Amino acid sequence: MKAIDVHCHLSTQPQYEAWGKFLTAMERYYKFRPATRTEEEMVAELRRADVKACIIAWDAEAGTGEPVLPNDYVADLVRRFPDTFLGGWAMVDPWKGRAALAEAERALTKLGLLGIKFQATAQAFFPDDPRFYPLYDLCQSLGKAVQFHTGTTGFGAGMPGGMGLKLKYCRPIPHLDDVAADFPRLTIIACHPSWPWQDEMIAVVLHKANVHMEMSGWSPKYFTEPLKREIRGRLQDRVMFGSDYPVLGYERLFRDWESEGYPAEVLEKVYLKNAKRILGLGG
Repeated sequence: MKAIDVHCHLSTQPQYEAWGKFLTAMERYYKFRPATRTEEEMVAELRRADVKACIIAWDAEAGTGEPVLPNDYVADLVRRFPDTFLGGWAMVDPWKGRAALAEAERALTKLGLLGIKFQATAQAFFPDDPRFYPLYDLCQSLGKAVQFHTGTTGFGAGMPGGMGLKLKYCRPIPHLDDVAADFPRLTIIACHPSWPWQDEMIAVVLHKANVHMEMSGWSPKYFTEPLKREIRGRLQDRVMFGSDYPVLGYERLFRDWESEGYPAEVLEKVYLKNAKRILGLGG
């Protein structure tokens, strides 16, 4: 196994239906046209890349009006292909209130998913709003992790008004930093390099031992110099590999990571060791 991908979407028809109206903007932003694969074809692609992945459900229904990619669908894929999918991230729309909390508990306990992923720009909420704290308290009490999208997003990028999406929800300070302070036993994964707030995100990770980063959605050649320096140094045990598949392919990502001159031991941590330790992933 070359890498554990802790942030892998699906390339199947239900995924593209859930992204709905935002898919066209993502195609323009990432300069890709997604191929629709069967579940078996996607698994074969990951096996060829020698990658095992954590796949992600989707629910931003209240904020976008687009359909849900159910947690049950993700859990079923993890069950059917355990040699390729090491786990799945549940997703719940926090605006659904008690229904969201009940679904989160079901997904984490009965479905066995490894944590919850939030995309606050698409879901239109501030993570540090106390109304949503019961969701984090649940995860903390169950020993489950949470992922938060940080920084800009391909959703709506380059479109008039960004298709109504607001980036303010995904700024690390104060929103993610406050959650980390208020839930010190909660494992928090900051998704993506957090641009344009990369320095803020670095500060949060260095200050809060329960916060880590994964680097999906960006080629490492576009990371800021401070982030590149920290990955070689103080953050080498806190950063994990993620792809944002299918918008970025593994061949390109591995080539770009390895062209940056990181020491082999740092790449091994980023690709494998950190995810195994931080998220308890095997494989």
